[in-house]
Amino acid sequence: MSEPSSSETPAGRAPSDGERRGRNAARTKAEILAAGRAEFSARGFEGARVDAIAERAGANKRLLYHYFGNKEELYCAVLLDAYQEIRRGERALSLDRYGPVEAMDRLVRFTFRHFLANPWFTRLLTTENLENARFLKTLPDIPALHSPLVGQIETIIARGAEKGLFRRDADPIQLYISVAALGYFYVSNMKTLSVIFARDLEDIAMVQEREAHAVEMVLDYLKTGA
Repeated sequence: MSEPSSSETPAGRAPSDGERRGRNAARTKAEILAAGRAEFSARGFEGARVDAIAERAGANKRLLYHYFGNKEELYCAVLLDAYQEIRRGERALSLDRYGPVEAMDRLVRFTFRHFLANPWFTRLLTTENLENARFLKTLPDIPALHSPLVGQIETIIARGAEKGLFRRDADPIQLYISVAALGYFYVSNMKTLSVIFARDLEDIAMVQEREAHAVEMVLDYLKTGA
């Protein structure tokens, strides 16, 4: 039996106009969101232009305004999507399956690699900090996104302390800020630091050395006084 064509539903019937519109709408929104991510991370909020975002997305401004309202709302959607993406990656690690040392090792490496693989993320965060987090403050979903992460780190610390591997007084929020900083600073300052120290920080050997260094710093801190 032949497979249904891409224009058909799994049941073999042609999709309805409503189904086609729904798929097209979802695809168009995703393309506008991706174009907004590229434009805002490259040019900042003030420098980004709606015309350029629409052109990147292959859509017209009418659709952009229809789906996202205005430039500010699109920027907020891009910002929220960026945080949701890294939180999804953290959840996918399933850290509860691992011992506390390996769990923390995996979290540090994931965070470092996320910044490294997504340099647009550091630029977007820099933009929002230059805006004094004025858009982030309007996003009601942000606390709920970060609360499980803090709880997960707290659990890893507690499990490590019970085994006599980790100190008990580590603050999960302070710890995560340090974990993120070890990746964020390296990626966001890679070009300037490469010039200052006359070493190519983008070289794979340097990147691997830095990742191992980040893991070692975090684990050594957690083990101090254990």
